[in-house]
Amino acid sequence: MHQEYKNWQYYKFCLYGFLKNLRFFDAFILLFFIENGISFTYIGILYATREVVINLFEIISGIIADTYGRKSSLLISFLFYIGSFLIFYFNSAFVLLLFAMILYGMADAFRSGTHKGMIMDYLRIQGWENYKVFYYGHTRSYSMIGSAISALIGGALVLFTGSYRIIFAASIIPYLINLANIYSYPNRLNFSLYKLDKQQSRSLVNVFGDFWNSIKNPTILRIINATALHTAYLKAMKDYIQPVMVQVSLLIPLAYVDDLKSKSGIIIGIIYFLIFLLTSLASKNAYRFLGIGYNKLSIWTMLFGLSAGVLCGFFYVKQVWIVALLAFILIYIGENIRKPVLTGQLADNTPPGILTSVLSAQSFYSTIVTSVIAVSIGVIADGFGVGYALLSISIVIIVFFSLVRLVSGVKRSVKSR
Repeated sequence: MHQEYKNWQYYKFCLYGFLKNLRFFDAFILLFFIENGISFTYIGILYATREVVINLFEIISGIIADTYGRKSSLLISFLFYIGSFLIFYFNSAFVLLLFAMILYGMADAFRSGTHKGMIMDYLRIQGWENYKVFYYGHTRSYSMIGSAISALIGGALVLFTGSYRIIFAASIIPYLINLANIYSYPNRLNFSLYKLDKQQSRSLVNVFGDFWNSIKNPTILRIINATALHTAYLKAMKDYIQPVMVQVSLLIPLAYVDDLKSKSGIIIGIIYFLIFLLTSLASKNAYRFLGIGYNKLSIWTMLFGLSAGVLCGFFYVKQVWIVALLAFILIYIGENIRKPVLTGQLADNTPPGILTSVLSAQSFYSTIVTSVIAVSIGVIADGFGVGYALLSISIVIIVFFSLVRLVSGVKRSVKSR
């Protein structure tokens, strides 16, 4: 099987992830906001706005994907991304940056879940369903390689231009190439193998209903909590490590480069390159952890990541920059071990009849959590500093995660009597 699946479509899937993650600004976006005078609170609002827009437009994107095909949905997504990059490149005002984030959120809504669904359907067509964790882990590893290369190119652009702005314009090029890649996908992947009832209404009310019905089921609540919470946590806090990387760059001598922005640009690019190489290896080898069991793996990796976040915040406060950075890297590695495995858990343990509802509930839950964490980190960072924000948020989420497991465990115990 390991060689059999490496056909032309496999490489198209890998190319998609690789090009999608060539966002050269990712490693520097927080520094770009700070340079333009945006406070941490407003940065949190930018991130939260993106998450809310993602959830609202997922309903519309679902209708378009069902009616016109998933390829069309992905093509629209990448056009929105390109529009967002152009606004970032030409503007600095908060209102315009907010509009760029709205476009970015719309793009994410049209993309998220769509490509993953195409991969899962392709595996069903090929009769390779039993290899979903292995296959998805491998294709996802190319996304991490793309992030690694992206960080290096972004760092080089900052080094040679002395500007964060140029990396937004440069990011348009791989996205144009990916448009052609997506267009070349076979038409049989355009629509889901399991079509939705055309009479089923899709609205925000349905999403709220799916969310409420799902969290009332202790088993589904645990799955949603395990799959979405850690991802939302990392998504909300990951950019706040960039100032740490600037501090680390000051500790590293670099000949012939005196300008701080240029020096930090190349050092940050190299650091992110190494981080994403490690996460690529973690994703590629996630299937090796299947023997631990879904439940234990989800708990252990969750607590591992959140504990690393506590250490990151603590050493951030103490200004032990290298240790804070190493702790942050551990969060990334944990996420990329759990993501492919827990994706397989959702497919294996959720009845097909309610899978769509669970995915909607998971997306809704993740959006709420990411938005709350992003704004909270921003407010606390403005008042007490980024280190205290990361430390306190990590502790709060550990407590929340423990309480959710305790409550769901009590409900299970009561039901079994």
